[in-house]
Amino acid sequence: MSFRQPFAAASASLFSVDLPPGVQRPRMAGLDLDRIVTHALLPQLDHFCARLLAEKKEVVIDGTPAFNGKDKFLPGKIAMGMSYLLLNTLPDDPKFQRYLEGFRQIADLTCDDANETWGIYYYTSALNRLRQAGLLEQAVSPASLAALRVKLDWRSFVDAAAYTLINLPTNYYGVAFSIARLRHLLGWEDEQGSEILLQKTVQHYQTYSGEFGFSDETDGEGRFDRYSILLIGEICQRFIETGMPVASSLKTWLRRAVDVILVRLNPAGDGFEFGRSIGPYGDTAFLEVLTAAARLELLTEDELDLAYAFTVAAAAKYAEFWFDPATHSVNLWDKGRRTDAYRGKHRILGENLSLLHQLIYTNQHWNALGFRGQLPVDDFAARLAKLPRFTTTWFARGEYDRALITFRDGLRVVSLPIINGGSTQHAHNPYFPIPFSNGLVQGAADAGWPQLLPRFTLADGSELIPAAFQRDIRCEEQGSALQVSYQQSELDRIGGVAPVKDCRLIVETVYTLDSGVITRTDRFTPAERLTGVDITLEFASFSRISQQIGHTVQFTDGAAAAFCIEGLEECRVESVSSDPLYRAPMGQLHACVRAATRKATLDRAFSIRWSLRYR
Repeated sequence: MSFRQPFAAASASLFSVDLPPGVQRPRMAGLDLDRIVTHALLPQLDHFCARLLAEKKEVVIDGTPAFNGKDKFLPGKIAMGMSYLLLNTLPDDPKFQRYLEGFRQIADLTCDDANETWGIYYYTSALNRLRQAGLLEQAVSPASLAALRVKLDWRSFVDAAAYTLINLPTNYYGVAFSIARLRHLLGWEDEQGSEILLQKTVQHYQTYSGEFGFSDETDGEGRFDRYSILLIGEICQRFIETGMPVASSLKTWLRRAVDVILVRLNPAGDGFEFGRSIGPYGDTAFLEVLTAAARLELLTEDELDLAYAFTVAAAAKYAEFWFDPATHSVNLWDKGRRTDAYRGKHRILGENLSLLHQLIYTNQHWNALGFRGQLPVDDFAARLAKLPRFTTTWFARGEYDRALITFRDGLRVVSLPIINGGSTQHAHNPYFPIPFSNGLVQGAADAGWPQLLPRFTLADGSELIPAAFQRDIRCEEQGSALQVSYQQSELDRIGGVAPVKDCRLIVETVYTLDSGVITRTDRFTPAERLTGVDITLEFASFSRISQQIGHTVQFTDGAAAAFCIEGLEECRVESVSSDPLYRAPMGQLHACVRAATRKATLDRAFSIRWSLRYR
């Protein structure tokens, strides 16, 4: 069946408002969540099931072999996906036996394949769901079940004597705890392992979340991201999944994550637009946090309505935007889109399955809350208009400050993340302290071109950016605008894995966020005389070029209206529509304004200022 057919006459009442330029309108958002899942998402799983049964390990999706050995989570994701098909089909449906036999065949087929960490969690979760439904022994052969009992073990990545992770970041304690708890529920081990790993998980969160309750992506280096907000939602979901009571401290942390997300809700279903592994995962991160909070009764009635309406919009966006019917696959990689190397196309089958998992399991929770068949509130946009115009979320304060400033300009959400202190990502522009907004400003995964941020190349070859060592962040409302200021007495010398402090330039930065216009002014002071310095700055936009007058570029279409740069000598604008380096998560960027000063002598204070006007 074509899942497009049931939506032909869908009501668009949820979207009877004008969305910001450059932001897509999901058509299905006039439907209820369960109908989108039933008619759009489960058929996608059915398609993959049919191909796996017919083609086995020869499956090729959009030119990419699914079983290429590069996705170490794949067997678990397949098991999770097929379990949803089986458990969402009535026993008297002819498909039921097909799914039951199919699970058994695929379990036998993939039993000996590499399956690590997250893949182990997915597989044990799927088996536990089958156990609860009384189908485990029918769905898995005795030989495969015996082998899986040995293979699906948290001890494969945890030192069983010391309960320490083996060459993995500390957030994997949560994965290990989940596996241990599920193994206990499956009757494969006692509770001791899960209890100790639970303590490790909570201890990790307490250690690296600080006073504000958001998990540092690193061991205290000060890098915060989508996952810093999502992690507590995942932890609480594991408690809900395995029937454990959730401690009050975890609920407090989860509520703080909710507060970040609520002020960022929008009718387009857009989630996080900064940091790594965003795209559809930026959207589903909102869903997972809001759904866990809803199940734990942490939302008011009004917040519950807002959360459900956004969840419907995000599911609709996935079905209409992220899913490509031409390839029958999620698209993170092609037609102008770009994601990070971690989610490369070699994981194409696994990415389909994990995203469908997130959407389907959250729908099951909303069904349990009584929302099955319920349409979103028809005044969603009006309720969003009542949210705070400016919000500051603190992640860390001390030697360096970390914060996220959220600006609501009508239905447009602008994020100013000052969160970039940790290793590996500091030089990538999705982590820059710049104003991100879907359809207006995005970064490109794993790319370092200087999007809206000055870059200095010194005579000795050092490259410096003002990105990682912010102090004294201040936010002050001035009429309709918010002024955000901070200082950096060290710039970030890039080129290595971690940020390196360089004291040859200091800077005071001031942002002004106001309706339709964002400005940034940097006042640099050299600590010593510097010669032969190149300074560059870019603005790559989804809009197309209209005209350039001096250092001001005007755009014809899309969200960006005009960009003006002061303090640099050169300014030109070029098309980047065919350049793969300028692909953002949601599509190809088109026009790039490039400003520069060459071979400058820096021996006194100077300023660089840009202004971005948008529609």
